[in-house]
Amino acid sequence: MSERPLPWVARTAILIAVPELAEFTDRWRSSSNSSTRPYRALTELIPPHITVLVPWMPDPTPEHVQRLEDAVAQVEPFELSFPAAGQFANGTAWLRPEPFDQVRDLLRTVIAAFPQCQPYGGEFPDPHPHLTISSRGGAAVVAEAEDVLAAEKAPTVCLDDLTLWREGEDGVWQLTGAVPLGGASD
Repeated sequence: MSERPLPWVARTAILIAVPELAEFTDRWRSSSNSSTRPYRALTELIPPHITVLVPWMPDPTPEHVQRLEDAVAQVEPFELSFPAAGQFANGTAWLRPEPFDQVRDLLRTVIAAFPQCQPYGGEFPDPHPHLTISSRGGAAVVAEAEDVLAAEKAPTVCLDDLTLWREGEDGVWQLTGAVPLGGASD
C-alpha cells in the first residue's frame, strides 16, 4: 500500500504586516529559509509581519471579517517600533515589537474573538508577539541584529489595520484584505 500525500488545505492568517521593514529585515530574511518550505527564503513567501492568528478560518466569510472588525473596533491605531532582538529555544530569531504589552493585548483580543481557531494549531496558545527575521539563525543572528539596532533604528510604523492572508499551494502568502483598527474605514 503506497502512501498518498495529504490533500493541500488552504491556510489563512491575520497578520500585522509591516512591509516598511523589508529593507531593514531582508538582510536576514533573504538568507533564512522557511521551516515548512526549506527551499524558499522567508522574503519569497511573505512580507515582514507579526502573526496575530494562524490558522484562521479556512474560508473566511463576510461574517468572520465583521467579527474581526467588531473585535478591534475599540483598538486605536498606534505607533509600532522594533528596538530589540531575541530568539526562541528552537533558534528562531526575531525583533520585538513595542509597545509589547499593547501588541500582546491586540493578539489576545483577536484570539478571544475566534476561540475555534487555536493559535499555531494549539502549539502556542498564548503567542509571544514577534517579527521573525531568521527561522534558524539563533544567537549569531540575534547578536548581529542587536549590533545593527545599536547603529540604526528599525523604521517605526503606524499600526492602523490588521491584514488578512491566504497561503497558496506554492507556500506563497497572498494578501486578501484588511480590517482597520478603531472602527475607521478608508
